[in-house]
Amino acid sequence: MPTIESLPRYPLATLPTPLDELPRLSRELGIRVLMKRDDLTGFALGGNKARKLEFLLADALKQGAQLLVTGGGSQSNHVRMTGAAARKAGLNTRALLFGKPPEQVNGNLLLDELLGIEYSYAGTDDKLATDRMLVELNEELRAQNRKPYLIPVGGSTVLGCISYIVAVGELLEQLRAQSIQADYILITTGSCGTHAGILAGLKYFGAQIPVNGVSVSRAKSECETRITNLVQQTAEFLNYKFPITSEDIIIHENYFGAGYAIITPAARAAIYRVARLEGIFLDQVYTGKTMAGMLDLVERGVIEKGATVIFWHTGGAPGIFGHPQDFIKT
Repeated sequence: MPTIESLPRYPLATLPTPLDELPRLSRELGIRVLMKRDDLTGFALGGNKARKLEFLLADALKQGAQLLVTGGGSQSNHVRMTGAAARKAGLNTRALLFGKPPEQVNGNLLLDELLGIEYSYAGTDDKLATDRMLVELNEELRAQNRKPYLIPVGGSTVLGCISYIVAVGELLEQLRAQSIQADYILITTGSCGTHAGILAGLKYFGAQIPVNGVSVSRAKSECETRITNLVQQTAEFLNYKFPITSEDIIIHENYFGAGYAIITPAARAAIYRVARLEGIFLDQVYTGKTMAGMLDLVERGVIEKGATVIFWHTGGAPGIFGHPQDFIKT
């Protein structure tokens, strides 16, 4: 069985990412907020996918792939970073995007164009249907002998989870160095790979910190199933038992509003608040909704006053430029 240390990695990210204090926001909320800055991974405008792609790209090269195949929304951070990682290694990228073509090419989609990503649209916003179409596309490309390597939406695979086990080790070292005892970790839960990896990492290193995921696209039950499966698959791959129970998987599903990538008033307010208090940008699809969730959890006393919270910033700032109308105050 492989060990984490023995797995090949293709260097992309600038690590470790900072663990920053947010003093003004902390003072307003009556808690201590620190932010794990995976928006500053340093590659292709940053974001959490750089960690996952280090392992995924290395595996693709090991298998002799010539084309990375993946999917996401038209403003997908994952597609942008996958395309950039592919170019760095001399490969191409084929992407299947949710829905229909937007009226304008901007934000992440503009960066996809610059990278020369070959993309098409699924014609549906149904993520499960798009996942199936992505598998079919990969098989078509394989039949054409284009040597594809399939990366599911968000890089939510065993290798993607393992990258966040490593990231948890990085975080715990930072907490020890600063003599900080964290009470909560807040994370965006989308395709669920980052959440699953952090949860597995805490078990791997024996740390008792509850992980609170704010769903931005899926029902709680679907998130629970995806996280459970990803953790189990990772455990089997590493031949390591992660003692995770259903109580460990904490999902808050009341903050994504009308749907994926549709901004909510609370997310808009949270984005403005963090920008003006701390000079940090959140996005409307992922971290803005997660911050709105955290603020509500504090207000309702679910996160108690005086607690120390790690907000894991997964990136996404280029997406802001894809929908500037989302930031017009109404």
